[in-house]
Amino acid sequence: MVFKRRDPKPFLRAVLELLWPRGGWARAFQYVKHRVRRLPDTPEKIARGIWAGVFTTFSPFYGMHFFVAAFLATVMRGNILASLMATFFGNPLTYVPIGIISLQTGHWLLGSEMKEGTERSFGGKFVDAGEDLWQNLKHVLMGEPRDWHGLRIFYDEIFFPYLIGGIIPGIIAATICYYVSVPLIRAYQHRRKGTIKAKFEALKAKAAAKAAAKASEIKHKAD
Repeated sequence: MVFKRRDPKPFLRAVLELLWPRGGWARAFQYVKHRVRRLPDTPEKIARGIWAGVFTTFSPFYGMHFFVAAFLATVMRGNILASLMATFFGNPLTYVPIGIISLQTGHWLLGSEMKEGTERSFGGKFVDAGEDLWQNLKHVLMGEPRDWHGLRIFYDEIFFPYLIGGIIPGIIAATICYYVSVPLIRAYQHRRKGTIKAKFEALKAKAAAKAAAKASEIKHKAD
């Protein structure tokens, strides 16, 4: 294949770079910020896409954030590409505080409590839910009894509180990012237009000078 890597990236290295990109998260953030500012769209539309992406990171739909962000951006008439890049707001460095804030807010709103101590951990409940789902799908095909205990615990103690609790902090974080993004993107676009215009004028002046010099040379030879 034309675009296939000549040196396939080892699986472990790919996983490590997912958790810690080459050059660090600061460099990755700068790259995403640069790409967002250069999107060919209005500042408001790009910012609406950013709102959708940031808000999505406060939802428990892990593995589906791109799809959720794109859907919200479409509904909001925002820039879809900006929404996809804004999901970078949720990364291995921020998912822990996002999860804790969302879960605590959700349990507080629902009047329930987060069970700790002897109960399974946050990650353990995700694992249990995944195992339950996989095992029960196999049992459905083989006509065997099914047990949804792990999924019920996951839904009651993690998923639903996370879903409800992520709404308020998600709206707050996304709205802050929206209002910060609009003037920054607008200023960048104005500056970029000025830079492009200046380069164009310089090229025009250079072409005019070259044409004038050539005309002068022809006239000199004619004389």
